[in-house]
Amino acid sequence: MKRNFREWLMSFTDSIADYKYYIDFETIYKNTNKYKIELNMMNSLVGSQNIEKEFENLVSKYPNVLKCIPILLAVRQSEIIVLDKNGNRFKYNFNNVDYSIEQYIVFMRETGLFDLIGNHIINNIYDYVLGVEAGLNSNARKNRGGHLMEDLVEGFIKKAGFIKNDTYFKEMYLQDIEKKWNLDLSLISNQNQATKRFDFVVKTDDCIYGIETNFYASGGSKLNETARSYKMLAEESKNIKGFKFVWFTDGMGWYSAKNNLQETFDILDDVYNIYDMKNGIITRIFK
Repeated sequence: MKRNFREWLMSFTDSIADYKYYIDFETIYKNTNKYKIELNMMNSLVGSQNIEKEFENLVSKYPNVLKCIPILLAVRQSEIIVLDKNGNRFKYNFNNVDYSIEQYIVFMRETGLFDLIGNHIINNIYDYVLGVEAGLNSNARKNRGGHLMEDLVEGFIKKAGFIKNDTYFKEMYLQDIEKKWNLDLSLISNQNQATKRFDFVVKTDDCIYGIETNFYASGGSKLNETARSYKMLAEESKNIKGFKFVWFTDGMGWYSAKNNLQETFDILDDVYNIYDMKNGIITRIFK
């Protein structure tokens, strides 16, 4: 029975954010604890009335304390390049001291870190870095979001009884599929010129399924490009015996590109959304 595109589109969802999407506390604690000893040493400077001298004494005795300074500025790398007002370039290395302590004092003074620590603007440097890490971690949401649809689809594949690296495989190139199951996929590889990779490949007794997954919360030109690309892939794969192309997609972004999506929907029988997966489509198509 032919599905109705409008009804199918109406079942799209607006978000697939899970509980770990917004903030990853495990990573935050792990990153902060890398500098736990150094941060606690720096805590001795909080509220200091003579912070530059005390900093000099601290670094002279424990030079490793410098390692935690970049993260105080929300910087991941151990080297920071600065151009001062006179045009002088400084490349500060915080793992291996390459300037005099006096120059690092200049760095602390000019960046405002001495003011932050010495004037009790913060009371605990370790807690402050937890906050810095939380801010940096929130910037990683886009990367986490990119994997959410893959993780969701993989979960449904597992629930259907498929086993990783046995009956389903993650991120396989066309050449690897051809070698493993002796398939000729030249029709979709442009005579072996393209390096196409599927998000998942499912193996059943009768067929190999190449699977793509994506989720678009907002619109853009990328959606039209994706729809056109998968329409072509659907048309080409129909002539390959023992192989099927399956696409799992969702997201309100498709409303801005629904015409292109419908063109692919009309060509590709096996295009599904999250609602379809929740209703057992995987066990019905992978036979």
